[in-house]
Amino acid sequence: MKLSFVIPAYNEEESIVQLYNEIVNNRGEHQYEIIFIEDGSTDNTFSKMSELAGKDANVKVIRFRKNLGKAAALQSGFNYAEGDVIFTMDADLQDDPKEIPRFLEKLADGNDLVTGWKKKRHDPLSKRLPSKFFNYITSLSFGLKLHDYNCGYKAYRSEVIKELDIYGEMHRYIPALAHSRGFKVAELVVEHRSRKFGYSKYGWERYFRGFLDLLTVKLLTHYSRSPLYLFGNIGASISFLGFLIALYLSVLKLFYNQALSNRPLLFLAILLIMVGLQFFSLGLLSELIVNQNRKLNKEKNLSIKSTINLREQKDGK
Repeated sequence: MKLSFVIPAYNEEESIVQLYNEIVNNRGEHQYEIIFIEDGSTDNTFSKMSELAGKDANVKVIRFRKNLGKAAALQSGFNYAEGDVIFTMDADLQDDPKEIPRFLEKLADGNDLVTGWKKKRHDPLSKRLPSKFFNYITSLSFGLKLHDYNCGYKAYRSEVIKELDIYGEMHRYIPALAHSRGFKVAELVVEHRSRKFGYSKYGWERYFRGFLDLLTVKLLTHYSRSPLYLFGNIGASISFLGFLIALYLSVLKLFYNQALSNRPLLFLAILLIMVGLQFFSLGLLSELIVNQNRKLNKEKNLSIKSTINLREQKDGK
């Protein structure tokens, strides 16, 4: 079995060499490759990686011209990974490579993706509380109960990463994306070591971006094939509320002869009905786009099949 280790790093010059040594010492007898992604660091991280690559042909380095974020770094590493099992871990030494055999055992039990659970975290309360709330909301949204969605320490079968296309802050939702495609996801309690060098690169803005990506992933995993179910339900609910308000005002006008021109509720009712119709129209347009894409993909597949048949006929002759 060949193991691939995909490791994004941003200003982690002090930890790269130690992390490399620990991975090599804990990989067992398996073949390996270590793919470092230098995410626009401003220190000597790239130099350290280059030194390791010069000494060990199993080390590969991908360098970004500027900081593009963890999701872009992971996707880039996935594109180059050749292993049967792909590990991802952070470069700050908080993920302990001695857990590698335990991840492999969990995969051998029939799981496709094993994600770490930092049950005992060495992080301040200001990070632990938002993380618990995030994990609760995400588990509720996708029907996959995990204690630590955001743990960067994961092991994947190669089939899983072939179906992933992550960007933005979507690396937090990789287990949900895999689960939605029918892969078996499991959780493993791992040791979370205290940070020795550097500092955390994430601020409060990540929670806002993470919420937006939560909506994106929910849309992609549940409504990408039938977007009308999403926009139609929202539009119908809003329009129905507007209709109820309009009905109430109509009763006041017809039976109690009350003037409506000075009632803000009248304008609210009109607004809700119009907004609801717009959502419904958006759902219909989305359905047309999805249907058109299906037709294009079908035509593309038929074209490829025809080309293959022609080649087979030529080879037969």
